[in-house]
Amino acid sequence: MPLLLLLLAVSVFVYGWLARRNSTLTRDCRWRLDRTLGVSHYRCASCGAECDTGSPRQPRHCSRAQ
Repeated sequence: MPLLLLLLAVSVFVYGWLARRNSTLTRDCRWRLDRTLGVSHYRCASCGAECDTGSPRQPRHCSRAQ
């Protein structure tokens, strides 16, 4: 049983690391789909940045002006 818990903990950590490694998003990034401008137009609720991804997937990179 302890071996299964250890395996579960390691696999959750590895999944989290793999899911975040190709993303520059922070806690401040709040992408929302804005269908008034198109089916793939996203707007950040935090900073107001806009992005048209060309697909129905959310942006994975922050567009905030540095």
